[in-house]
Amino acid sequence: MLLHDDRPEHVGNAHARRRRRSPTWKAVLALLVLLVVLVAPTASYLRALVAPGEADWQVRTVEWVRDHGGGPVVDMVENWWYAHNQPTGSIPAAGTVPTDDAALPPVASAAPAVAVPTTAVLPPLPLLPGVAPLRNEATWVPNARTVGGSAALYTAYFRPDPAYPSQIVGVAWMNQDLVSTHLVAGTAEPVPGNSPDRAQVPVDLRDALVAVFNSGWKMRDCRGGYYADGKSVVALQNGAASLVIDTAGRVTIGRWGRDVHMSPRVAAVRQNLHLIIDGGRPASGLADNADGTWGSTKNQFQYTWRSGLGTDRNGNLVYVAGDQLSLAELADAMVAAGVQRGMELDIHPKTVTFTTFHPAAGQPFGLAATKLLPAMVQPVTRYLDPDHRDFLAVTVRPPGG
Repeated sequence: MLLHDDRPEHVGNAHARRRRRSPTWKAVLALLVLLVVLVAPTASYLRALVAPGEADWQVRTVEWVRDHGGGPVVDMVENWWYAHNQPTGSIPAAGTVPTDDAALPPVASAAPAVAVPTTAVLPPLPLLPGVAPLRNEATWVPNARTVGGSAALYTAYFRPDPAYPSQIVGVAWMNQDLVSTHLVAGTAEPVPGNSPDRAQVPVDLRDALVAVFNSGWKMRDCRGGYYADGKSVVALQNGAASLVIDTAGRVTIGRWGRDVHMSPRVAAVRQNLHLIIDGGRPASGLADNADGTWGSTKNQFQYTWRSGLGTDRNGNLVYVAGDQLSLAELADAMVAAGVQRGMELDIHPKTVTFTTFHPAAGQPFGLAATKLLPAMVQPVTRYLDPDHRDFLAVTVRPPGG
């Protein structure tokens, strides 16, 4: 039996060197594999962070995670967070109640008809509910921009649920005899590649701008399509809730294939999930969303920023938004605001935006801007600068339009 290594010294040293070298090469190989695995997603994430369009790094990060298979994780975190965001308190938090400082003197809740320079007659504004008297609560305020002496847009706020008196909902009512609506694509939605110059309110529309507001969910989540400029950018889906703009700039909200259809008069279509208001009542199934019609089965229980758009019985356009709303509460608020057919738009703090405008010398872009609700997160210049999401712009209707 050998009690020592009788191999030549240089042979033993070579074996030792090979033994020491082997793990080193394995580590290098593992590192190379790791780099190959990580380089592609890292580059993709960095491209998402610097992509054109107005969005902060948090929004870009969440959207990147969703786009790369992390949707279930994001949904789980959001469901937990917003389920614990239920409104509390007997009065609204400071800074959440709108004021009329930038508007004309308020008018009564049930406003009398106002003469317009056409044969149409402006119907009375809906009588809004109110939990208890607050400054201008449930009171309609006309926008300072007028057409022939008549306001094209009125705004108000109200508290829809006596059980949650701290909950604030904002509503904007737009007379479609006096305004036109335009669908504008973002740099990333409905599809990537739109130039920043086109992903903002067009310069030639700004002198007539009345309002801007958010569109719907990202296209991959909205279960619907997008049509504009004579092209089906994302295939339209039968049965989907549809915002349809005709060639005259008038909006119709309806179920695709039942209430609204493709025709030569259709200029743009933006779909988002299914109707939440139909026939002046909340759609059946909103309370539990058991089949996932309006997103994940738990999504409707999130108490978060939500927005919706609909038309009243006279064809006027009605936008409703508020914080700490479940899906069913949004629908109830839209019914209270007079909506006959309506759809949910986007949700969550950094996506819900509604800003009104009127001309004002010395202001940025020559426009005085006011948020529908002061707690809305995005700046009033959103959509005046390039944005990554599609949106709606409302302008004064041209004479004879």
